[in-house]
Amino acid sequence: MTTLSASQSRALDRIRPDVRAMHAYKVQGSAGYLKMDAMENPFSLPAQLQVELGKRLAALEINRYPGERQNDLKAALAAYAGAPEGSAILLGNGSDEIISLLALACAQPFDGDRAKLLAPMPGFVMYPMSAQLQGLDFVNVSLDADFEIDVPAMLAAIAEHRPAITYIAYPNNPTATLWSEASVQSIVDAVGEQGGFVVMDEAYQPFASRSWLSRMQAEPGRNGHVLLMRTLSKFGLAGVRLGYLIGPQAIVNEIDKVRPPYNVSVLNCEAAIFALEHAGVFAAQALEIRTERARLIADLQQMAGVQKVWNSEANMVLIRVADAARTYEGMKALKVLIKNVSTMHPLLANCLRLTVGNAADNARMLAALQASL
Repeated sequence: MTTLSASQSRALDRIRPDVRAMHAYKVQGSAGYLKMDAMENPFSLPAQLQVELGKRLAALEINRYPGERQNDLKAALAAYAGAPEGSAILLGNGSDEIISLLALACAQPFDGDRAKLLAPMPGFVMYPMSAQLQGLDFVNVSLDADFEIDVPAMLAAIAEHRPAITYIAYPNNPTATLWSEASVQSIVDAVGEQGGFVVMDEAYQPFASRSWLSRMQAEPGRNGHVLLMRTLSKFGLAGVRLGYLIGPQAIVNEIDKVRPPYNVSVLNCEAAIFALEHAGVFAAQALEIRTERARLIADLQQMAGVQKVWNSEANMVLIRVADAARTYEGMKALKVLIKNVSTMHPLLANCLRLTVGNAADNARMLAALQASL
């Protein structure tokens, strides 16, 4: 344990107690391991595109601050996503930064109480973390035992707490479930009646069978308070760190005021534009991942020792085993990293989350899992 000097101890006292009590987000070392714990795209950029991208990045004026090229990226993202008429786009350093910006923009008292942020759980850890760090109260509404959204409980919580922000992960992480349009629309309607935003988190959209954008396009008035958030991480650019938010211009322009002016670098911006110019390459990769996902689920359903396999609309599969900690450690000893989510929420008891990779990676992961059950 490090011994602190008196001045260091006094300085640390200025840091919020709740922050000091937190655990930092740690990315475990993966050198020498098959990394199947973070839902990354397993495919590298084709060699010729690597050369072309290298030339593009080398020609950038990295001595200058990011500038108008970001408008080109926003236009490319709007065209790629099919943004509704009258939309604007906010860029973030991944979705994580956008989640923080939304909480920051809405961190004001309402009806004499602290602002509320609501989400079904188990869900993405950044939702409650952003609430804590920005001074909002987090309202947790549990999913049911099969990870379906509890609509009556959500509606009751919305009526009681009147949250500033309601998150719907579409599909959800870590369960990979895509809830029904009717269920989600009833939640959207309830939030609209009491005032507040619904943030539709579509991080895993490349692997899902539908997007909420279709509802935003079909009924813009009914979904006028919906903000749609995506990331290029699952598109295939996890290392680029580029997230974006689509919503009505009047709303997005207000949220944009709390965004750091140079939060997306010229390198990130150009890499994202380049990738969108070659969207077909990444679409083919997503198709292969979806194909491998079906095979992986079928193999898992036949594996002795796997107690339950949930269907997936993302590039991950959630399973339940007899002893998640033992199975996780067994796979790690075999140099395969997966995610042990069993301690994240009571509903996730003895659950493991597996990334869907290419055929070879999935086969190695399955062999390690079988040996570790």
